[in-house]
Amino acid sequence: FYEKSNHHKIYLQHISKNFLLLLELYLGKAQYKNCLNQFLLQLLDFPFLSNFYLVKFTLIKYFYLEATFFQELKISYNLNSKFYHKGVIMEYHVKDLSLAEKGKLRIQWAEKDMPVLRQIRKRFEKEKPLKDLTIAACLHVTTETANLMITLKAGGADVYLTASNPLSTQDDVAAALVKEYEIPTFAIHGEDRDTYYKHLYAVLDKKPNITMDDGGDLISTLHQERQELINNIIGGTEETTTGVIRFKAMEKDGVLKFPVIAVNDAYTKHLFDNRYGTGQSTIDGILRATNRLLAGSNFVVAGYGWCGKGVAMRAKGMGANVIVTEVDPLKALEARMDGFRVMPMVEAVKEADFIVTVTGNINVVDKHHFEVMKDGCIVSNSGHFDVEINIKELEKMSVSKRKIRENVDEYTLQDGRKIYILAEGRLVNLAAAEGHPAQVMDMSFANQALSAEYLVKNKDKLEPKVYKVPDELDFEVARLKLNAMGIKIDELTPEQKEYLASWQHGT
Repeated sequence: FYEKSNHHKIYLQHISKNFLLLLELYLGKAQYKNCLNQFLLQLLDFPFLSNFYLVKFTLIKYFYLEATFFQELKISYNLNSKFYHKGVIMEYHVKDLSLAEKGKLRIQWAEKDMPVLRQIRKRFEKEKPLKDLTIAACLHVTTETANLMITLKAGGADVYLTASNPLSTQDDVAAALVKEYEIPTFAIHGEDRDTYYKHLYAVLDKKPNITMDDGGDLISTLHQERQELINNIIGGTEETTTGVIRFKAMEKDGVLKFPVIAVNDAYTKHLFDNRYGTGQSTIDGILRATNRLLAGSNFVVAGYGWCGKGVAMRAKGMGANVIVTEVDPLKALEARMDGFRVMPMVEAVKEADFIVTVTGNINVVDKHHFEVMKDGCIVSNSGHFDVEINIKELEKMSVSKRKIRENVDEYTLQDGRKIYILAEGRLVNLAAAEGHPAQVMDMSFANQALSAEYLVKNKDKLEPKVYKVPDELDFEVARLKLNAMGIKIDELTPEQKEYLASWQHGT
């Protein structure tokens, strides 16, 4: 029958119930397994199989019960695998499904510190505001992101996740999303550039209605390479400063084709995630990678936006002598008034023990900085892309390079000076540590979920522009967070509201 199915295209619709009984009988016979395995994989690829429930049920039951064949079933298909589990045919590409149990426990650990997202998930389960929609997400694959994906799925969406950075993926989380939560995920820690973009294309191939970005790669790829999918898009969201900058540039140039909500610009995002999250996780990444003492060191922070403020604050708290470099005179003045030394980067590198870039710009640490940099300086980045440190120029200047610790590369210059680059110049807080704490990501991802719902409700009203998260959603997230923390605040009295609305009261 296997031979005939190959050469004579026998269709499954003509398979009788008697054949199904025989099929179930022979599935248990080891001597037929090699032949049957090949045959059944072909059957599962038949396009009409999804409607042929008797055969499908029989085959799925076989695959699910046969533990030895379970791993063999991960066949490669354009870097995606097909996962037959509980009657669901799913494409994915992760490192190792055996990591799923560990990932599930870590996802549950993060969930307990995300009460706002839990409340939104509970409402989504009842209301299904995202029903029949497809969401493609390009985010860091962490335990916190996993809880967002689970919430979106609870809202009725078909969710597909790919990584927004090759080094930020937590492989156990990716495995758990596939095996435990049945959310197709395309992410492997340390994947190369080609694999990164194949994963990106894989989620776009699902023809999404909503995109979720962290850095802007999904929307950028849609506009440059997959324009045929744009008409299907309701809108997108953007998690970080880098992506918002890209989309505002697209809007300015008149090329943005659908609305994008800048989640990064929500107060409950950048005042907490960017400042407290980046501050803590960046220091965490540096310490895990180097095991060095910060107290008494000269610690240079490039950029004094909300992320830079957080890093400077935490480094100062660890006893470091913090130096800030800036190009914005207002931010430079603010840094000085906050008690930090301020100087050009070319001067700061001469005394720096540590340098962290958090600007969202290119070549913040460049060739002329390396030429005068202090011997033994440790350089890292907490901006989104790996472009803030000009590693290509450093490699040209170096006589040798070696990996001296996990996430630490040592470059030796011609004059014998040594410079250390953490996490290949990528996000040190995610590559060398675990990213931001769940307590702050709770608010950021609550904004993501509510923004997706907002896009659906207002799909006929929004123009192809970059929008801020509506204040009512922003304040609702803050209110829910305070309630979860058991904190109560005052409310304006009617008299106070009247006073604030009046222009007639004076001296």
